[in-house]
Amino acid sequence: MGRAYQNRKESMAKTADMKTKLYSKYAREIYVSAKSGGIDPAGNLTLRGLIERAKKDQVPAHVIDKAIDKAKGSGGEDFALARYEGFGPGNCMVIVDCLTDNPNRTIADVRHCFTKTKCKLGTSGSVSHMFDHCAIFAFKADDEEAVLEALMMADVDVTDIENEGGQITVFTPNTEYAKAKQALTEALGDIDFIVDEIQFLPQTSTKIEGDDLAMFDKFLDMLNDLDDVQNVYHNAEF
Repeated sequence: MGRAYQNRKESMAKTADMKTKLYSKYAREIYVSAKSGGIDPAGNLTLRGLIERAKKDQVPAHVIDKAIDKAKGSGGEDFALARYEGFGPGNCMVIVDCLTDNPNRTIADVRHCFTKTKCKLGTSGSVSHMFDHCAIFAFKADDEEAVLEALMMADVDVTDIENEGGQITVFTPNTEYAKAKQALTEALGDIDFIVDEIQFLPQTSTKIEGDDLAMFDKFLDMLNDLDDVQNVYHNAEF
């Protein structure tokens, strides 16, 4: 799979002047994870991974705590995952993941981003079949065989494993996330994960240049301005 995963996901954290939006997006995702899987990070590995990533992205502790406290209540917002697919500038493939409490508003907002940048919003499955939905774990280690053995002993379906420069990267199907993370932490102890995420990895790439590149930047900026948008995945290569 190579290391292409590092630049396939457009993170809000890359834009310094969008910290407030970044905090809001993390808060929403933490709230949803805690609401559905439990507020204890020890028993909710997805929540624990989110909290660790939020801290690395310098999200204040009070933002994290407030989202978890909010999830303790019986009421609260009813957010649902909404995933949109289509073709961006230069005909690159794009997947937009959202958390929304108003699907009609969200689809209208996302469609506006596509149409204003001369892109095409597709139907469900129109591009996702050209991406691998993977759980990715990267951490400092040298013994690739020991890592692989630990995963195999836990009956984890390992798609790929890389060892480069003292960093091991493990790829598994997204459905294996919790089992893989538990196997790694039990075998190796308290791991400081460099990457601990579920992403869509493109199977092919589309080169973007010239006017399409400027339009692509505008397209991403418009999407990242939407509160409901959590992540944007693409196969654009610059």
